[in-house]
Amino acid sequence: MNKKRVIAVIGCGRLGYGTHLRAMEKIEDLRIKYACDIIPEKAHAAKEKYPMVENEITDYKVALNDPEVEAVWVLTPNYSHYTITMDALRAGKHVFCEKPITVNYALSKEMADDANRRGLMLNIGVCNRFHRSVELIEQMNREGKLGNIYHVYCSFRSCRSIPGLGGPFTTRSQSGGGVLIDWGIHFFDLILYILGGAKLKTLTCNTYNEMAKDMKAYRWKGEMWAENTSDVEHGTNDVDDFVTGFIRTDKASISFNGAWAQNVDQNEMFVDFLGDKGGVRLSYGKQFTFMDGSTLESVTTDHEIPNMFRIEDKAFLEEIETGVKNRSHVDNVLESARLLDLLYKSSELGHEVEA
Repeated sequence: MNKKRVIAVIGCGRLGYGTHLRAMEKIEDLRIKYACDIIPEKAHAAKEKYPMVENEITDYKVALNDPEVEAVWVLTPNYSHYTITMDALRAGKHVFCEKPITVNYALSKEMADDANRRGLMLNIGVCNRFHRSVELIEQMNREGKLGNIYHVYCSFRSCRSIPGLGGPFTTRSQSGGGVLIDWGIHFFDLILYILGGAKLKTLTCNTYNEMAKDMKAYRWKGEMWAENTSDVEHGTNDVDDFVTGFIRTDKASISFNGAWAQNVDQNEMFVDFLGDKGGVRLSYGKQFTFMDGSTLESVTTDHEIPNMFRIEDKAFLEEIETGVKNRSHVDNVLESARLLDLLYKSSELGHEVEA
Protein backbone atom coordinates (compact mmCIF):
# COMPACT_ATOMS: atom_id res chain seq x y z
CA MET A 1 0.00 0.00 0.00
CA ASN A 2 1.29 3.44 -0.80
CA LYS A 3 -0.71 5.40 1.77
CA LYS A 4 -2.23 4.94 5.18
CA ARG A 5 -5.73 3.54 5.00
CA VAL A 6 -8.18 5.05 7.48
CA ILE A 7 -10.78 2.60 8.74
CA ALA A 8 -13.40 2.05 11.42
CA VAL A 9 -14.14 -1.17 13.28
CA ILE A 10 -17.86 -1.58 14.05
CA GLY A 11 -18.42 -4.20 16.71
CA CYS A 12 -15.93 -4.78 19.53
CA GLY A 13 -17.07 -8.18 20.74
CA ARG A 14 -15.21 -11.48 20.26
CA LEU A 15 -14.46 -10.95 16.56
CA GLY A 16 -13.64 -7.28 16.93
CA TYR A 17 -11.75 -7.13 20.20
CA GLY A 18 -10.23 -10.59 20.23
CA THR A 19 -9.67 -11.35 16.55
CA HIS A 20 -9.51 -8.57 13.96
CA LEU A 21 -8.11 -5.79 16.12
CA ARG A 22 -5.45 -8.20 17.33
CA ALA A 23 -4.66 -9.11 13.73
CA MET A 24 -4.48 -5.45 12.71
CA GLU A 25 -1.86 -4.67 15.34
CA LYS A 26 0.87 -5.80 12.96
CA ILE A 27 -0.51 -4.30 9.75
CA GLU A 28 1.47 -1.27 8.66
CA ASP A 29 0.04 1.80 6.91
CA LEU A 30 -3.25 1.51 8.77
CA ARG A 31 -5.13 4.02 10.92
CA ILE A 32 -8.02 2.76 13.00
CA LYS A 33 -9.81 6.04 13.55
CA TYR A 34 -12.84 4.56 15.32
CA ALA A 35 -13.74 1.53 17.41
CA CYS A 36 -17.52 1.39 17.71
CA ASP A 37 -19.87 -0.65 19.84
CA ILE A 38 -23.36 0.05 21.13
CA ILE A 39 -22.07 -1.07 24.53
CA PRO A 40 -19.76 1.78 25.57
CA GLU A 41 -17.60 -0.44 27.77
CA LYS A 42 -16.68 -2.65 24.81
CA ALA A 43 -15.61 0.28 22.65
CA HIS A 44 -13.62 1.67 25.58
CA ALA A 45 -11.95 -1.68 26.21
CA ALA A 46 -10.88 -1.84 22.56
CA LYS A 47 -9.32 1.60 22.74
CA GLU A 48 -7.57 0.74 25.99
CA LYS A 49 -6.22 -2.56 24.67
CA TYR A 50 -5.12 -1.41 21.23
CA PRO A 51 -3.16 1.89 21.11
CA MET A 52 -3.73 2.26 17.34
CA VAL A 53 -7.45 2.90 17.99
CA GLU A 54 -7.87 6.69 17.96
CA ASN A 55 -11.49 7.14 19.07
CA GLU A 56 -14.21 5.13 20.80
CA ILE A 57 -17.83 5.69 19.71
CA THR A 58 -21.24 4.08 20.17
CA ASP A 59 -22.92 5.36 16.98
CA TYR A 60 -21.41 3.87 13.82
CA LYS A 61 -22.85 6.68 11.71
CA VAL A 62 -20.23 8.99 13.21
CA ALA A 63 -17.63 6.96 11.35
CA LEU A 64 -19.74 6.78 8.18
CA ASN A 65 -20.09 10.56 8.16
CA ASP A 66 -16.33 11.06 8.42
CA PRO A 67 -14.91 11.64 4.90
CA GLU A 68 -11.49 10.48 6.07
CA VAL A 69 -12.76 6.96 6.74
CA GLU A 70 -12.34 4.86 3.61
CA ALA A 71 -13.45 1.43 4.81
CA VAL A 72 -15.29 -0.19 7.71
CA TRP A 73 -15.18 -3.63 9.29
CA VAL A 74 -18.68 -4.86 10.24
CA LEU A 75 -18.13 -7.33 13.10
CA THR A 76 -21.58 -7.25 14.68
CA PRO A 77 -24.24 -9.97 15.18
CA ASN A 78 -25.69 -11.54 12.01
CA TYR A 79 -28.99 -9.65 11.97
CA SER A 80 -27.28 -6.25 11.83
CA HIS A 81 -24.91 -7.03 8.94
CA TYR A 82 -27.40 -5.94 6.29
CA THR A 83 -28.38 -2.59 7.80
CA ILE A 84 -24.87 -1.47 8.74
CA THR A 85 -23.33 -2.63 5.47
CA MET A 86 -25.98 -0.96 3.33
CA ASP A 87 -25.58 2.28 5.33
CA ALA A 88 -21.81 2.10 4.83
CA LEU A 89 -22.13 1.51 1.09
CA ARG A 90 -24.51 4.44 0.77
CA ALA A 91 -21.88 6.52 2.58
CA GLY A 92 -19.32 5.52 -0.03
CA LYS A 93 -17.28 3.20 2.21
CA HIS A 94 -15.70 -0.10 1.28
CA VAL A 95 -16.91 -2.85 3.63
CA PHE A 96 -15.42 -5.94 5.19
CA CYS A 97 -18.35 -7.87 6.71
CA GLU A 98 -17.95 -10.95 8.86
CA LYS A 99 -19.66 -14.18 7.88
CA PRO A 100 -22.43 -15.01 7.27
CA ILE A 101 -23.07 -12.27 4.72
CA THR A 102 -26.43 -11.77 6.38
CA VAL A 103 -29.35 -13.89 7.60
CA ASN A 104 -30.51 -15.07 4.15
CA TYR A 105 -29.49 -15.23 0.50
CA ALA A 106 -31.90 -12.58 -0.80
CA LEU A 107 -30.47 -9.88 1.46
CA SER A 108 -26.94 -11.09 0.75
CA LYS A 109 -27.50 -10.75 -2.99
CA GLU A 110 -28.94 -7.27 -2.48
CA MET A 111 -25.82 -6.25 -0.57
CA ALA A 112 -23.57 -7.62 -3.32
CA ASP A 113 -25.52 -5.90 -6.08
CA ASP A 114 -25.44 -2.57 -4.26
CA ALA A 115 -21.67 -2.74 -3.70
CA ASN A 116 -21.02 -3.59 -7.35
CA ARG A 117 -23.35 -0.87 -8.58
CA ARG A 118 -21.48 1.70 -6.52
CA GLY A 119 -18.05 0.39 -7.48
CA LEU A 120 -17.19 -0.37 -3.85
CA MET A 121 -15.48 -3.44 -2.45
CA LEU A 122 -17.52 -5.74 -0.21
CA ASN A 123 -15.61 -8.66 1.25
CA ILE A 124 -16.86 -11.38 3.58
CA GLY A 125 -15.04 -12.93 6.53
CA VAL A 126 -14.46 -16.38 5.07
CA CYS A 127 -11.17 -16.65 6.90
CA ASN A 128 -10.54 -20.30 6.00
CA ARG A 129 -9.83 -19.32 2.40
CA PHE A 130 -6.68 -17.71 3.83
CA HIS A 131 -5.73 -20.63 6.07
CA ARG A 132 -2.46 -22.16 4.88
CA SER A 133 -3.77 -25.74 4.95
CA VAL A 134 -6.77 -24.80 2.81
CA GLU A 135 -4.53 -22.92 0.39
CA LEU A 136 -2.26 -25.95 0.00
CA ILE A 137 -5.13 -28.38 -0.56
CA GLU A 138 -6.68 -26.03 -3.13
CA GLN A 139 -3.31 -25.92 -4.92
CA MET A 140 -3.00 -29.72 -4.82
CA ASN A 141 -6.43 -30.03 -6.39
CA ARG A 142 -5.57 -27.57 -9.18
CA GLU A 143 -2.36 -29.49 -9.85
CA GLY A 144 -4.27 -32.78 -10.10
CA LYS A 145 -2.58 -34.49 -7.17
CA LEU A 146 -5.91 -35.79 -5.89
CA GLY A 147 -7.18 -36.71 -9.34
CA ASN A 148 -10.95 -36.48 -9.59
CA ILE A 149 -12.45 -35.49 -6.24
CA TYR A 150 -15.70 -37.41 -6.36
CA HIS A 151 -16.90 -37.01 -2.76
CA VAL A 152 -16.33 -34.78 0.25
CA TYR A 153 -17.41 -35.58 3.79
CA CYS A 154 -17.34 -32.99 6.57
CA SER A 155 -18.02 -33.19 10.28
CA PHE A 156 -18.45 -30.15 12.50
CA ARG A 157 -19.62 -31.80 15.69
CA SER A 158 -19.08 -30.87 19.30
CA CYS A 159 -20.37 -32.08 22.66
CA ARG A 160 -22.78 -29.82 24.55
CA SER A 161 -21.50 -26.41 23.40
CA ILE A 162 -24.54 -24.39 22.36
CA PRO A 163 -23.37 -20.76 22.44
CA GLY A 164 -25.19 -18.02 24.31
CA LEU A 165 -28.29 -20.13 24.91
CA GLY A 166 -31.45 -18.02 24.79
CA GLY A 167 -29.69 -15.02 23.23
CA PRO A 168 -29.00 -13.87 19.65
CA PHE A 169 -27.10 -17.07 18.74
CA THR A 170 -30.21 -19.21 19.31
CA THR A 171 -32.84 -16.73 18.10
CA ARG A 172 -33.42 -17.32 14.40
CA SER A 173 -34.75 -13.84 13.66
CA GLN A 174 -31.38 -12.49 14.78
CA SER A 175 -28.95 -15.23 13.72
CA GLY A 176 -30.61 -16.73 10.65
CA GLY A 177 -30.07 -20.22 12.02
CA GLY A 178 -28.00 -22.35 14.37
CA VAL A 179 -25.03 -24.63 13.89
CA LEU A 180 -25.55 -24.76 10.12
CA ILE A 181 -25.16 -21.02 9.59
CA ASP A 182 -22.65 -20.55 12.42
CA TRP A 183 -20.18 -23.41 11.87
CA GLY A 184 -21.43 -24.97 8.65
CA ILE A 185 -20.74 -21.87 6.55
CA HIS A 186 -17.01 -22.15 7.31
CA PHE A 187 -16.88 -25.80 6.24
CA PHE A 188 -19.03 -25.47 3.13
CA ASP A 189 -17.27 -22.34 1.96
CA LEU A 190 -13.80 -23.88 2.18
CA ILE A 191 -15.11 -26.99 0.38
CA LEU A 192 -16.56 -24.97 -2.50
CA TYR A 193 -13.34 -22.96 -2.66
CA ILE A 194 -11.12 -26.05 -2.85
CA LEU A 195 -13.40 -27.69 -5.42
CA GLY A 196 -12.96 -24.63 -7.61
CA GLY A 197 -16.37 -23.01 -7.87
CA ALA A 198 -18.59 -26.08 -7.81
CA LYS A 199 -22.17 -25.38 -8.87
CA LEU A 200 -25.02 -26.72 -6.77
CA LYS A 201 -27.48 -29.22 -8.29
CA THR A 202 -29.65 -30.83 -5.60
CA LEU A 203 -29.64 -30.71 -1.80
CA THR A 204 -31.31 -32.51 1.07
CA CYS A 205 -31.05 -31.65 4.75
CA ASN A 206 -32.57 -32.43 8.12
CA THR A 207 -32.19 -29.98 11.00
CA TYR A 208 -32.89 -30.74 14.64
CA ASN A 209 -33.49 -28.71 17.78
CA GLU A 210 -33.34 -31.40 20.44
CA MET A 211 -30.72 -30.76 23.08
CA ALA A 212 -32.02 -27.60 24.73
CA LYS A 213 -35.76 -27.65 24.18
CA ASP A 214 -35.91 -27.09 27.93
CA MET A 215 -33.29 -24.37 28.25
CA LYS A 216 -33.30 -24.37 32.04
CA ALA A 217 -32.55 -28.10 32.14
CA TYR A 218 -29.77 -27.99 29.53
CA ARG A 219 -26.29 -28.79 30.83
CA TRP A 220 -23.03 -27.66 29.23
CA LYS A 221 -19.92 -29.74 28.87
CA GLY A 222 -17.28 -27.34 30.10
CA GLU A 223 -17.71 -23.59 29.68
CA MET A 224 -20.42 -22.05 27.50
CA TRP A 225 -18.90 -19.67 24.97
CA ALA A 226 -20.67 -16.33 24.31
CA GLU A 227 -22.10 -16.75 27.82
CA ASN A 228 -22.53 -12.99 28.14
CA THR A 229 -25.25 -13.13 25.45
CA SER A 230 -27.24 -15.93 27.09
CA ASP A 231 -30.80 -15.48 28.38
CA VAL A 232 -32.01 -18.85 29.60
CA GLU A 233 -34.75 -17.33 31.76
CA HIS A 234 -36.55 -15.25 29.12
CA GLY A 235 -34.85 -15.88 25.78
CA THR A 236 -35.50 -17.99 22.71
CA ASN A 237 -34.06 -21.20 21.28
CA ASP A 238 -35.59 -21.86 17.85
CA VAL A 239 -32.51 -22.83 15.82
CA ASP A 240 -30.80 -26.04 14.80
CA ASP A 241 -28.34 -27.70 17.17
CA PHE A 242 -27.78 -30.69 14.82
CA VAL A 243 -27.85 -30.97 11.03
CA THR A 244 -27.22 -33.69 8.49
CA GLY A 245 -27.54 -33.81 4.73
CA PHE A 246 -26.31 -34.51 1.23
CA ILE A 247 -25.38 -32.13 -1.58
CA ARG A 248 -24.86 -32.87 -5.27
CA THR A 249 -22.69 -30.47 -7.28
CA ASP A 250 -21.28 -30.54 -10.79
CA LYS A 251 -17.90 -31.55 -9.34
CA ALA A 252 -18.45 -33.78 -6.31
CA SER A 253 -21.07 -34.95 -3.87
CA ILE A 254 -20.88 -33.70 -0.28
CA SER A 255 -22.25 -35.32 2.86
CA PHE A 256 -22.16 -33.75 6.29
CA ASN A 257 -23.07 -33.89 9.96
CA GLY A 258 -22.92 -30.91 12.28
CA ALA A 259 -23.67 -30.49 15.98
CA TRP A 260 -23.37 -27.65 18.44
CA ALA A 261 -24.40 -30.23 21.00
CA GLN A 262 -24.56 -34.00 21.08
CA ASN A 263 -24.49 -36.71 23.71
CA VAL A 264 -21.25 -38.07 22.33
CA ASP A 265 -18.21 -36.80 24.18
CA GLN A 266 -16.15 -36.04 21.10
CA ASN A 267 -15.28 -32.94 19.10
CA GLU A 268 -15.01 -34.05 15.48
CA MET A 269 -13.99 -31.18 13.22
CA PHE A 270 -12.59 -32.39 9.92
CA VAL A 271 -13.10 -32.58 6.17
CA ASP A 272 -12.29 -35.57 3.95
CA PHE A 273 -11.59 -35.01 0.24
CA LEU A 274 -11.80 -38.33 -1.64
CA GLY A 275 -10.02 -38.36 -4.99
CA ASP A 276 -9.26 -41.24 -7.34
CA LYS A 277 -5.50 -40.49 -7.17
CA GLY A 278 -5.24 -39.38 -3.57
CA GLY A 279 -7.17 -38.27 -0.54
CA VAL A 280 -6.91 -35.65 2.18
CA ARG A 281 -8.18 -35.34 5.72
CA LEU A 282 -8.10 -31.72 6.88
CA SER A 283 -8.22 -31.30 10.64
CA TYR A 284 -10.21 -28.08 10.83
CA GLY A 285 -7.98 -25.11 11.58
CA LYS A 286 -4.88 -27.30 11.71
CA GLN A 287 -2.73 -29.54 9.51
CA PHE A 288 -3.85 -32.16 7.01
CA THR A 289 -2.92 -35.71 6.02
CA PHE A 290 -2.47 -36.67 2.35
CA MET A 291 -2.58 -40.28 1.16
CA ASP A 292 -1.03 -40.97 -2.24
CA GLY A 293 -3.08 -43.62 -4.00
CA SER A 294 -0.14 -44.84 -6.09
CA THR A 295 2.31 -45.42 -3.22
CA LEU A 296 -0.25 -45.91 -0.41
CA GLU A 297 1.89 -43.63 1.74
CA SER A 298 0.30 -41.09 4.07
CA VAL A 299 2.02 -37.87 5.07
CA THR A 300 0.81 -35.39 7.68
CA THR A 301 1.93 -31.86 6.93
CA ASP A 302 4.03 -29.78 9.27
CA HIS A 303 3.85 -26.32 7.73
CA GLU A 304 3.63 -22.95 9.40
CA ILE A 305 0.10 -21.59 9.85
CA PRO A 306 0.17 -17.77 9.90
CA ASN A 307 -2.66 -15.69 11.33
CA MET A 308 -5.35 -16.11 8.68
CA PHE A 309 -7.29 -13.09 9.92
CA ARG A 310 -4.28 -10.84 9.43
CA ILE A 311 -3.77 -12.19 5.92
CA GLU A 312 -7.47 -11.75 5.19
CA ASP A 313 -7.51 -8.17 6.48
CA LYS A 314 -4.36 -7.24 4.56
CA ALA A 315 -5.80 -8.77 1.39
CA PHE A 316 -8.90 -6.58 1.72
CA LEU A 317 -6.80 -3.43 2.12
CA GLU A 318 -4.75 -4.40 -0.95
CA GLU A 319 -7.95 -5.07 -2.87
CA ILE A 320 -9.15 -1.52 -2.16
CA GLU A 321 -5.92 -0.22 -3.63
CA THR A 322 -5.76 -2.44 -6.73
CA GLY A 323 -9.49 -2.74 -7.47
CA VAL A 324 -9.00 -6.45 -8.16
CA LYS A 325 -11.54 -8.69 -6.38
CA ASN A 326 -9.90 -11.39 -4.28
CA ARG A 327 -11.06 -14.79 -3.06
CA SER A 328 -13.20 -13.36 -0.24
CA HIS A 329 -15.05 -10.79 -2.36
CA VAL A 330 -18.79 -11.17 -1.92
CA ASP A 331 -19.21 -12.26 -5.56
CA ASN A 332 -17.08 -15.31 -4.78
CA VAL A 333 -18.97 -16.18 -1.59
CA LEU A 334 -22.59 -15.87 -2.70
CA GLU A 335 -22.85 -19.55 -3.68
CA SER A 336 -22.05 -20.51 -0.08
CA ALA A 337 -24.87 -18.26 1.14
CA ARG A 338 -27.27 -19.74 -1.40
CA LEU A 339 -26.29 -23.23 -0.25
CA LEU A 340 -27.35 -22.44 3.32
CA ASP A 341 -30.72 -21.13 2.19
CA LEU A 342 -31.36 -24.25 0.11
CA LEU A 343 -30.41 -26.58 2.97
CA TYR A 344 -32.80 -24.81 5.33
CA LYS A 345 -35.48 -24.91 2.63
CA SER A 346 -35.02 -28.67 2.22
CA SER A 347 -35.35 -29.19 5.96
CA GLU A 348 -38.50 -27.09 6.16
CA LEU A 349 -40.11 -28.84 3.17
CA GLY A 350 -39.00 -32.30 4.27
CA HIS A 351 -37.59 -33.35 0.89
CA GLU A 352 -34.77 -32.79 -1.56
CA VAL A 353 -34.69 -29.48 -3.43
CA GLU A 354 -33.13 -28.39 -6.71
CA ALA A 355 -30.65 -25.51 -6.78
